[in-house]
Amino acid sequence: MMENFVEFIDEYGRYLVPTRLQIGDIVEILLITFLIYHIIIWVKQTRAWVLVKGLAVLLVFWVAASILQLRVIPWLFVNSIGVGITTLFIMFQPELRKALEQIGQKNIVSSILPFGEGKERPERFSEKTINELIRGTYELARAKTGALMVIEMEVNLAEYERTGIEIGAVVTSQLLINIFEHNTPLHDGAVIIRGDQITAATCYLPLSDNMGLSKELGTRHRAGVGISEVTDSFTIIVSEETGKVSIARDGQITRNVDGDYLRAKLIEIQKKKTIVEPKKKIRFWKGKSRDEKKAD
Repeated sequence: MMENFVEFIDEYGRYLVPTRLQIGDIVEILLITFLIYHIIIWVKQTRAWVLVKGLAVLLVFWVAASILQLRVIPWLFVNSIGVGITTLFIMFQPELRKALEQIGQKNIVSSILPFGEGKERPERFSEKTINELIRGTYELARAKTGALMVIEMEVNLAEYERTGIEIGAVVTSQLLINIFEHNTPLHDGAVIIRGDQITAATCYLPLSDNMGLSKELGTRHRAGVGISEVTDSFTIIVSEETGKVSIARDGQITRNVDGDYLRAKLIEIQKKKTIVEPKKKIRFWKGKSRDEKKAD
């Protein structure tokens, strides 16, 4: 048995150890390691992690069967690989789609190559819209009126707008309160905000299947988290039961936020018009400059 194990290691090990290691090989190893690491991190956050554990057990059986020179078990494994891979793609199509969407949302190129430094950045919405959103949100919270407001970022939300009723009106606190008022035609569903306008109301959003969310959260909160998982939107949620305000972004929910915190987050995503100043030059000498000394 020990001899069979040594032969197995010798046979398969020769394919794993390259005879001459070149720069291209090192680059490939680093890239594959980086890719495998991120795949493992992604898999651990989905229900596919349980399946991976099952596959690991089957792999142990296959290795053991190969060492013992069994015939039927390795034959079954080899002939079922193609069907198994196809089945995995079908079973985990939602998770794969979500992963690809998350990759598409990350602007990898611009983060590595900072083009456009020093250019003027257009603001997403005005200061008046921020004030109206905060005023309307906390008026609804005081009245314990449930609300769901989705602010569009880079990813277009036209797909979800089509599920609701077109509004096309300037964002005001009065309009938001009237939309979510109980027993009104537009109160059920979400409103979508693009820039300074409410584009649609009564929109249907995808529900999050994240098992880590609190059981206290209802359909409105799961819809708010769900839309933030598949897009880069910013969502404001008002609980009908407690009157507390939550925000959702990048699949994460922050509960019970106050007006100051909400304002800070809205300003953060506003991208107010500003000239990006170049980074300060690194000084290679010690001591303060003349201007710093005067300030002291």
